[in-house]
Amino acid sequence: MSKLLWRHGVVLLVVAFSLVPILFVLSAALNPLGTLNSSELYPTGATVKNFAKLFSDPDHSFGRWFVNSVFIALASSFASVFLSVCAAYAFSRMRFAGRRVGLLSLLLIQMFPQFLAIVTIFIIFTEVTELYPAFGFNSVWGLLLLYLGGALGVNTYLMKGFLDTVPKELDESATVDGASHAQIFWRIILPLVAPVLAVTAMLAFIGTINEFLMANIFLRADDSKTLAVGMFGLLGPDNRNVNFGIFAAGTLITAVPTVAVFLWLQRYIVSGLTMGAVKG
Repeated sequence: MSKLLWRHGVVLLVVAFSLVPILFVLSAALNPLGTLNSSELYPTGATVKNFAKLFSDPDHSFGRWFVNSVFIALASSFASVFLSVCAAYAFSRMRFAGRRVGLLSLLLIQMFPQFLAIVTIFIIFTEVTELYPAFGFNSVWGLLLLYLGGALGVNTYLMKGFLDTVPKELDESATVDGASHAQIFWRIILPLVAPVLAVTAMLAFIGTINEFLMANIFLRADDSKTLAVGMFGLLGPDNRNVNFGIFAAGTLITAVPTVAVFLWLQRYIVSGLTMGAVKG
């Protein structure tokens, strides 16, 4: 009995430790004064004024930031997962010259943070901006290409390990029945690796929508900013106290796409695991 109480006590403590920051942000978002000094754990005179001001204030374009972030995160996640699973399928199922060197290169490249190449990337984007402005600075398309280049390596290596666990006898049986490589890939392999696709897509979405450093360097115009960059600007040196309520409201809205993607992909994870167990 004492052990059960001790376990419940630890769980309640962890839950309280996790919920207190969320409650504070929610309280700050509903605070009518909207300042950091007046923020409390339990709001008095709660109002949605901060949410309304977030979208109506002409000094910033929160709606545009929101659309930019969701678009970049969704497009980057989908494209990186698709390209990574194609590359992982080739590394896992096919034998070709340079296969081992390519896998080792993917592994070694991930040891170095992307920020080490920031100067080189900046110079490249400077030239690209002059030649193709649509893919240069202040362009969501240019930032999208940058995110794809940074995510392909780790995603490919992760999916390759998962594909290696799928029995090759399934490929051989389908080949005997006359299936092509494309049919095997789309109709047999992809349904079996649905769990890793969902997990990779979710991690890519979260990492992209929360990324700040690259976006802050390459997105300068207000209309081209993402949520991370735009929200950081709300807490400038002169507005940190005044705009805290608006910032808290923005953080709550920012969490909505991430929660929605998680709830959407959760059923694919479960269905993919069940399908893999049945076919295995």
